[in-house]
Amino acid sequence: MPEFCSLELARRLETAHAWRGVEYARAQAILHPDWPVSIQAIGGGYAVYVVPGSPVNRVTGLGMHGPVSTASWEQVGAFYVQRGMPIRVDVCPLADHSLLQLVHRHTYRLEGFLNVLACAVPEGIVSLPCPPDVEVSPASRAEGELWIRTTAQGFAGTEAPPRETLDILAPNFYAANAVPFLARVGGEPAGGGSLLLHDGVAEFGGDSTRPAFRQRGVQTALLQARLAAARGLGCDLAMLLTEPGSDSQRNAERVGFRVAYTKALLAGD
Repeated sequence: MPEFCSLELARRLETAHAWRGVEYARAQAILHPDWPVSIQAIGGGYAVYVVPGSPVNRVTGLGMHGPVSTASWEQVGAFYVQRGMPIRVDVCPLADHSLLQLVHRHTYRLEGFLNVLACAVPEGIVSLPCPPDVEVSPASRAEGELWIRTTAQGFAGTEAPPRETLDILAPNFYAANAVPFLARVGGEPAGGGSLLLHDGVAEFGGDSTRPAFRQRGVQTALLQARLAAARGLGCDLAMLLTEPGSDSQRNAERVGFRVAYTKALLAGD
């Protein structure tokens, strides 16, 4: 990745992440026709609502393609008020300053931060040795339930994950832009992750490792296999989001990812 994160680079990353939310929501609408899924393009970004409590109920990409008007901001508010929830918005530090001006007019609380990491494909990839017993391959459509169960076991930290966790992870397999991968150790499913594609950018998501297989190089193997796949799929840029200082960030940096910027997660009252 270039050492300097330009507006052009940030725009590509934020747009790809916003589109991931769009395709995630579309997949949930197919998987759960009774859910009140809704998507609206606003201010250069996308407001998404899936179901109460969904982690993608937020607006992403605002201010990345120019100023955010008061009318657009009011659209965002109306979109979420109609669905009985506060505005939740990702704020990229390279977004147009008008977004901050609009935020300052209202009361928001800071929910947290996310590091956005990027890697130029193939130039930024660092080749690391992988344990010989870890095998990573694309998951076939017939392996959907296996992939969802395996990643849910990793996220939940139990061999019997709740239905809610299974539902949250399913679009990372079934979304139209998803390319899922399974990791096996000694032939047994050990972890999984996906590539979510948009306009030459491959976002890494849905990553997890079953508790019994942690600390054995599974995540490193998944990262490297997907970086190689991203190149083969014509992508020139890979990205992922992590909590600052997390093990996920450390693993990503080992294979070539670098922090492009840190964005704030805000929520209205």
